[in-house]
Order: sequence, then structure tokens, then C-alpha cells
Amino acid sequence: MRTSRTHVILPDDLIEEIDKLVGARHRSAFLADLVRRELERRRLLEIFASSEPIWKDEDHPELKDGSDAWVARLRAESDARIKDPE
Repeated sequence: MRTSRTHVILPDDLIEEIDKLVGARHRSAFLADLVRRELERRRLLEIFASSEPIWKDEDHPELKDGSDAWVARLRAESDARIKDPE
């Protein structure tokens, strides 16, 4: 993964706490991980706030007969494999 250098200004007390946790040589990795998690959290919040439905029936044709029928098919397939292993 390509990286770029950036200048970030943080209060001294935060830098000290980060260094206690991960060490001065691992600040960038620690901050990158935090930023990734925060971006994901914000993307999820946007999805939850949207009026667009997350689940679309056309994306799940295996459930057209209902979830109970789908589970029953899965169980039957599993039972058949146990009874008649190939």
C-alpha cells in the first residue's frame, strides 16, 4: 500500500498517551488504524441514516419462499451429506 507523509498537530498529552500504549515508533500505524475505524463507523452511520433500504429482496432470490423454507433446505442438504458421504 502506498503511503504519504502528512503533518498532524496533536496536544502533547495525547502524544504521551499514544506513546505509552504503542511506543513512539508505532504512532503512525496506531493513528492509521483509528482513522480507518472512524471512517468505517461514519460510513455505517450514513447507511443507517439513509431512507434507502439496506435489504433488497431481489438480491436474495434464495429466500423467495421465506427464510424458514431456506433453512429447511439447508438442513436437508446437510442431513443428506451426513447420511450419504461422497
